[in-house]
Amino acid sequence: MARLPRLTVPGQVHHVIQRGNNRQPIVHSDADRQFLLDLIGEQARQHRVALHAYVLMDTHFHLLLTPETETGLAAMMQAVGRRYVRYFNDLHHRSGTLWEGRYRSTVVQDGPLVLQCMAYLDLNPVRAGLVVEPTQYPWSSHRHGVGQLVDRRLTPPAAYWALGNTPFAREAAYALLVKEGLSAATERAIVDAALHGWALGDPAFLAQLQQRTPRRVSRGRPGRPPSLDKSDTTR
Repeated sequence: MARLPRLTVPGQVHHVIQRGNNRQPIVHSDADRQFLLDLIGEQARQHRVALHAYVLMDTHFHLLLTPETETGLAAMMQAVGRRYVRYFNDLHHRSGTLWEGRYRSTVVQDGPLVLQCMAYLDLNPVRAGLVVEPTQYPWSSHRHGVGQLVDRRLTPPAAYWALGNTPFAREAAYALLVKEGLSAATERAIVDAALHGWALGDPAFLAQLQQRTPRRVSRGRPGRPPSLDKSDTTR
């Protein structure tokens, strides 16, 4: 089956996943991680893409972003991919591809779903058994979200600003949201949407989005989006 064209909607939040080829490591050191993170921030600014959240893992990375233009996100990811592969291959004396094909992405409805995606990124190192608490992992945007440091690469999304009237209130509310975790169903929905390119949102959002593009935005009949389920938390 032919792949669907990638769905990109200016002004809308997107969840992006880029994996290493055959799940091989895409970083070998903190220097690699810093170079990749700086490159992401640099190219986001250059191509007018707001970076909301990130997590760099050994074999892949996730980003949450909003492009200003229809072409900005693709141009950013292409530049990051090419420049990082050149750096990585030269430094580690290797050749050939590093990435598992093209990056995967999905459009995310503004509001609670954006916060769920942010929490999903923050909890990735915990799920992988690398840390006990997300604040212990230095290669995600979590500490910025909870007020432990300032990362000037980041622009909080509207859903984050809506968490409170003061920085302290927003940071506390977001920290509580991450601490409560996500249900297994919510996690599956977030990953499945990004890997298959289906938009993530409620039926009204999907219907509205479908009017903006001839490309199909959902697998089938839209259902309810995942909720902020507090009873089934991530291990």
